[in-house]
Amino acid sequence: MAQQLKTVFARYNKGIALAAASTATAGITLLSPAAPSAKCDDVLHAPALPWEHMGLLSSYDCASLRRGFQVYRQVCATCHSIERIHYRELVGVTHSTEELVEMASEVEVVDGPNDEGEMFERPAKLTDPLPRPYENEEQGRLANGGAYPPDLSLMVKARHSGQDYLFSLLTGYCDPPAGKDVMPGLYYNPYFPGGMIAMPPPLNDDGVEYED
Repeated sequence: MAQQLKTVFARYNKGIALAAASTATAGITLLSPAAPSAKCDDVLHAPALPWEHMGLLSSYDCASLRRGFQVYRQVCATCHSIERIHYRELVGVTHSTEELVEMASEVEVVDGPNDEGEMFERPAKLTDPLPRPYENEEQGRLANGGAYPPDLSLMVKARHSGQDYLFSLLTGYCDPPAGKDVMPGLYYNPYFPGGMIAMPPPLNDDGVEYED
């Protein structure tokens, strides 16, 4: 399990790591079930972790990437998009071509215009990006108390310490230190700038039943 946890955050090509990143967070939650109730110090810097895929001749664990993508679809996709990733980019990484064709066909996308100048809906294809949870930013903010969940496609590149930060953030929820007040609707996480984050802890024990 520990080795599988370390393979999922650094798939930089088109943000594929972010499709798979959640598998590490789900696994570490199982390893440390008491973490959310622990008392934390103030804002922390993410520690450097020994990612095994960072070696010159290292490779990715596709089984872990598949599990991470499953976690994204069942947990993260409720609020977050990875719209820079297309179904075709997951072929041979998380699923086979046939599996992804079937997966895409379950989603309706707006296309057009047709010969009559009208937009229409059709089943998604491998060339389409993965669907967004909201039609626009305003809808996303309305559903999340004013906070807009960011797209995760390039989040590893967008954050200082990249995969170390994301791993620490997603597994770092805890009770605030004595004397630190948390505003209603926010949660304490010492790895998030300012220590207060609007996203609830996304991971729970047995939250996802893996296909394998």
